[in-house]
Amino acid sequence: REKEIVACIVQGMTNKEVASQLFISINTVLTHRKNITRKLDIHSVSGLTIYAIVNGIVRLDDVKLQ
Repeated sequence: REKEIVACIVQGMTNKEVASQLFISINTVLTHRKNITRKLDIHSVSGLTIYAIVNGIVRLDDVKLQ
């Protein structure tokens, strides 16, 4: 489930959008995000994006550029 959360975050979704997309509560999204940052020791969306691309969680084409 955490990989799905990472993929959504990297695609530029807000916590509310992630919760809606995955049919879970916002609190669950926040808990997953906290666990992800703790496990990976990555505390920024940009760092998480690089990690997700390098590890094949998302493709570069899926990343939303702002």
